[in-house]
Amino acid sequence: MGNIPTLYEWAGDMQTFETLFTQFYAKVLKDDLLADVFKNMSPEHVKHVAHFVAEVFGGDKLYTTEDQGTHANMIGKHIGKMLTEEMRQRWVHLLLQTADEVGLKSDPEFRSAFVGYIEWGTRLAVINAQLTENPMDTNEPMPKWGWGETGGPYIS
Repeated sequence: MGNIPTLYEWAGDMQTFETLFTQFYAKVLKDDLLADVFKNMSPEHVKHVAHFVAEVFGGDKLYTTEDQGTHANMIGKHIGKMLTEEMRQRWVHLLLQTADEVGLKSDPEFRSAFVGYIEWGTRLAVINAQLTENPMDTNEPMPKWGWGETGGPYIS
């Protein structure tokens, strides 16, 4: 068996992630439940999210280099936003709908890994959105997501 590609390589390239998140956030801004949360997002928000997810999936480290981001920075974006489970579910639904519309790979293995990451990440976002201070140490490494499972419960 040859080298197994990263999720990033399997998905395509940076354009794949930029297209996905550009079209996704266009939907979010029109959504009755999510529009208020994102109406004041920075012009760079879409690019930063595309870079973040691409890096987590094994792509170039554009989020940590070009965007000067860290995992703690991303967590910090959610602090105090008071996101609800209903908002999380709508966000996931719209992202998966957009993934289908833009032709993101739909094979079971990739989609399982993609959905696994989106579920994990959005559930962390809801937890952190209830906090008033960022619990993450600034030196925490970026998450890395591959083809397998998360490895069991996270213990802080």
